[in-house]
Amino acid sequence: MITITDSIKYVGVNDKTIDLFEGQYIVPNGVSYNSYAIMDEKIAVLDTVDKRKTEEWLDNVEIALAGRIPDYLIISHMEPDHSASIKVFLQKYPSTFVVGNEKTFNIAERFFGSIFDKKIVVKDGDELSLGKHTLRFVFAPMVHWPEVMFAYEKTEKVLFSADAFGKFGALDVDEDWTCEARRYYINIVGKYGATVQSALKKAAQLDIAVICPLHGPVLTENLGYYIGKYNIWSSYMPEDKGVTVAYSSIYGNTADAAKRLAYYLDKAGLRVEIFDLARDDMAEAVESAFRYDRLVLASITYDGGLFPATEQFINRLKSKNFQNRTVAFIENGSWAPMSGKLMRAQFEAMKNITFAENSVTVASAINSDADDALRKLSAELAK
Repeated sequence: MITITDSIKYVGVNDKTIDLFEGQYIVPNGVSYNSYAIMDEKIAVLDTVDKRKTEEWLDNVEIALAGRIPDYLIISHMEPDHSASIKVFLQKYPSTFVVGNEKTFNIAERFFGSIFDKKIVVKDGDELSLGKHTLRFVFAPMVHWPEVMFAYEKTEKVLFSADAFGKFGALDVDEDWTCEARRYYINIVGKYGATVQSALKKAAQLDIAVICPLHGPVLTENLGYYIGKYNIWSSYMPEDKGVTVAYSSIYGNTADAAKRLAYYLDKAGLRVEIFDLARDDMAEAVESAFRYDRLVLASITYDGGLFPATEQFINRLKSKNFQNRTVAFIENGSWAPMSGKLMRAQFEAMKNITFAENSVTVASAINSDADDALRKLSAELAK
C-alpha cells in the first residue's frame, strides 16, 4: 500500500486486464483506479473504483482503516471507473455519509437509485473538517463531466484532482508520465480546454504540495512541470515544433507519398511522426497532431469522398477542438481526385488553421511531378 503522508493513504488498484479504456483507447500497460483515505478524528475515503476491481479495492480500504469505520465517502467524479463501487461500499459501511454536490447526486441516483439517505450536499468553496485535516471543495465542472469537483486538503496541501493530471498505465509500470498523460488528456478531456483553464486558475490560488489524481501516479515533485503541460494542452497551443504525417492508403501508393515526404522532412532536420490511420493507434495519431505545430494529411479518394480512416481521424480532431496549427494535404486518385478539397473543407471549419501554400496530387502512383511537389511541400514546412 502506498503511503502519501502519515495520515493520507493510497487505497486504489491497478487493472492490467483491461484492453480498452472507455471502450476505445488501447491501454497496453493497463490503468490505475485511484482512491484515497484520510485518517483523522473522522475518516474520509475519496472515490471508489471500477466494478472490475471492487473486491480488491475493498480489501485495500479495510487494511487502511484497521478496524475503524469511515465517516465520509467523497465523490469527486461519477464516471463509472470511479463510482461503480459506491453501492457495495455503502452496503459494507452503511453509516457513512456520502459527500458530493447537487449534480453528483443527480447523476448518482440515475446509476444507483435512491440509496443516498445519508448525504451531504456541498457547494463550491465549502469545507469539511475531519479534525486536523480540512477539505475544501473546488468545483471543476466539465473536466470532463458536469459534476466534477476537486478536494483540497488544507493542512498537508494535497489536491485531489479527479481526472485532471491523470494518465494511462498501471502504477507498477515504469514509463514516462508525459506521453501517456498527453494521450489521456487530448483524447478524453481535450474538448473541454476552456473549463480546464478555469480549473487551473482556481488551482493557482491554492498552495499545492501534492497532486492526487484518479489515474496515474501521485505527483509530489516539480509540480510546475505538470501544471505547465496542462496549461499548454488546454489552451490548444502546440507543445513542440515538428510535423505529424497521417495517411490512409489502399494499395500503398499514398503511403509511399507520405513516407517520402516524411523522409524529406527528416533530412531537413524536422521532428516527424508518421501514422497509418487504418493500422496505428488512432488515439496516438490524435495526440501527435495536438503535440506538434504542423500536420500533413495524405488520403486517397474513396467512393467520391474520404477514406473512412481519414474521415474518422478528422472527426476526432474536430471533436477535440483542433486549432492553431499549419495543415497540408496530399491527395491521390486514379481518375477524379477529391480528397484534398474535401479534407481542406473540414479544416476550414476549425479555428486558426493556416494552410500550406503547396499541396500534392498523386495520380495513382508517384511520378517526377509528384516528387517535385513533395519536395516543395517539404521545403515550405521546413521554413
